[in-house]
Amino acid sequence: MAKLTKNQKLAAEKIEAGKLYTVAEAAALVKEITTTKFDASVDIDIRLGVDPRKANQMVRGVVSLPNGTGKVTRVLALVGPDQEAAAKEAGADYIGLDEYVEKIKGGWTDFDVMITQPQYMGKIGALGRILGPRGLMPNPKSGTVTPDVAKAVKEVKQGKIDFKVDKFGIVHTSIGKVSFTPEAIAQNANEFIQTIIKLKPAASKGTYIKSIYLSSTMSQGIKVDPKTVE
Repeated sequence: MAKLTKNQKLAAEKIEAGKLYTVAEAAALVKEITTTKFDASVDIDIRLGVDPRKANQMVRGVVSLPNGTGKVTRVLALVGPDQEAAAKEAGADYIGLDEYVEKIKGGWTDFDVMITQPQYMGKIGALGRILGPRGLMPNPKSGTVTPDVAKAVKEVKQGKIDFKVDKFGIVHTSIGKVSFTPEAIAQNANEFIQTIIKLKPAASKGTYIKSIYLSSTMSQGIKVDPKTVE
């Protein structure tokens, strides 16, 4: 077992064994126990009572965090000439079409989100083997395939994220930075949790939210009491 550093020991002592925290308490505590020299991400992990192998129990959606993610999201807008000016004004980092399709075929993937118009999905379909494994393939369900590219770009830049449950029944995502105030972290966490609750599949039986943990990069997880959020 790895030996804990002095700071890690002090951080661990601040978490009461067996205690379940409220979101507000966990948001304040995650700042206290983070000792990294960089601005660490704040992550949330929610274990759900669903079977992701069954299509009628898949949990997937999008959420706009009220305080953003704190991350710089590089957006590629694959659009026609008529949409280029609007995409640029909305804040897209890379704008074009055929030239970027060729760059991606050559292995270029220096962006975080791709947004495109429905009529260009035929061109992008051939990039599935490159984009799919990296989670970069645009999808109508996540709002990244849309006639209104400018609106989608703005939403992503302001903190819109998409998520889906993994094969273990866990939804994991980053909801901010340690530099955020406790109130901002709590607001983002609550928005994400409430979105998950609204997406409960009708086929899900028994306890839906089994556990919630809040943590930061390299920090210990803080267990949140699900009864305080449902």
